Amino acid sequence: MDKNIPKEAYENCVMSAAPHTSVWDGVYALGAFAIMGIPLKFAIKKEFNYPILGHLLTSAGALWIDRSATAKDGKRKSYVDMMAEVFEGQTNLALMIAPEGTRKRISKWKSGFYHIAKTAKIPICIGYVDYGRKQAGVLGPIFPSDDMQADMRKIMDLYKDITPKYPEKFTIDERYLNVREN
Repeated sequence: MDKNIPKEAYENCVMSAAPHTSVWDGVYALGAFAIMGIPLKFAIKKEFNYPILGHLLTSAGALWIDRSATAKDGKRKSYVDMMAEVFEGQTNLALMIAPEGTRKRISKWKSGFYHIAKTAKIPICIGYVDYGRKQAGVLGPIFPSDDMQADMRKIMDLYKDITPKYPEKFTIDERYLNVREN
């Protein structure tokens, strides 16, 4: 963990979790962050809230999301809006999101983690599990600005030297590899 990161940065943040090439990544991340004293939560569809499994997942930090929820205008709420609302009135909430969205190799990450942080006006902390160095930690924080490309370039730069469990399944988002900052 970067000792230069103020503890307040973890009190309310989106914790990006990459690389995500194995189901073990989440298990190790939850354990590592528990050791570091960072209580992580993660979003999961309420449809998976089965009696025994639901209890175990809730104990591990699951936040059950009702994706059928509607806004005051009667339209379905976006996932970003629902997740940003979770932070309203909260303290000490680090929401872990795997921006790759899958354990398969992809060329484009999902940007919801970025938009949730921007909407909720909170930082993105860069969580990682590095199998090459046998360590887990947090880099950042990055406070979303009005220049998403520059922010995403910083995020990709932080992840570029992390070794995943299965390197053939991981790549940083190729859209931001050649973006030049102003």
